Amino acid sequence: MTIEFDYPLAAEITRNVDAALTEDVGPGDLTASLVPGERPARATVISREAGILCGCAWFDQCIASLDPNARIVWHATDGERIAADQLLCEIEGNGRALLTAERSALNFLQLLSAVASKARAYADLIAGTAAQVVDTRKTLPGLRIAQKYAVRAGGGGSHRLALWDAILIKENHIHAAGGIASAMAAAQTVAAGAADRCQFIQIEVENLDELNQALAAGARMILLDNFDNDLLRRAVAINAGRAVLEASGNVTLDTIRAIAETGVDRISVGALTKDVKALDLSMRFVG
Repeated sequence: MTIEFDYPLAAEITRNVDAALTEDVGPGDLTASLVPGERPARATVISREAGILCGCAWFDQCIASLDPNARIVWHATDGERIAADQLLCEIEGNGRALLTAERSALNFLQLLSAVASKARAYADLIAGTAAQVVDTRKTLPGLRIAQKYAVRAGGGGSHRLALWDAILIKENHIHAAGGIASAMAAAQTVAAGAADRCQFIQIEVENLDELNQALAAGARMILLDNFDNDLLRRAVAINAGRAVLEASGNVTLDTIRAIAETGVDRISVGALTKDVKALDLSMRFVG
């Protein structure tokens, strides 16, 4: 399965894996030294629960960094649904290297599969509506790009990547700028000066009066912060298609369908990347 993702991943995967192996291995794996250095080994990775697979490239690079000649055969790819007790991949390589790489490789695979699985759960619940579930900047430090890729693998969408690639005017920005109209005018000037990297301007509003002010100031993407469903429906009617409307605030699996049915375009969910329980995967040596 091909995952559409705008940010180049190769350098990021290398950075992630180098950091993980440096952290875990340091000057050398003492326990793996118990195994003769040239002894070959075979291993498999099995899923212990159902979900969405993600992170194969990170897993591969952990192994390849320690044994460039290792061979990995995948039986599933990023974005695919996997079942409990499914064989995900088979590995052949240097036994000591596989033992050393195991934890870092599984950490990436379990985390990113968990993010993709959660994104798929939210996306499935709003299937058939016009809304899309999107992630936020509430990511694990150092793993933002990896987690946002996993959200895509699970069927979700990406909000801005970071502070440098879009403008999101929040309550404190509005207060400091002197109001919604002033904040929007300043944002348009900043965006024009950073046209090579500023993808959009979005402004957060907390009530219908602020929504009207934002629309009057030319907003084309508006974040509706903690609106109840009745207010969301009224906001959609007032907006009449002029701006992309995003609902945000305390969205759960139990509430997202009703939010989507109000007619908003996007629903942002911080839990996609910050409240994640690793998918249960297991690597076992065989033969």
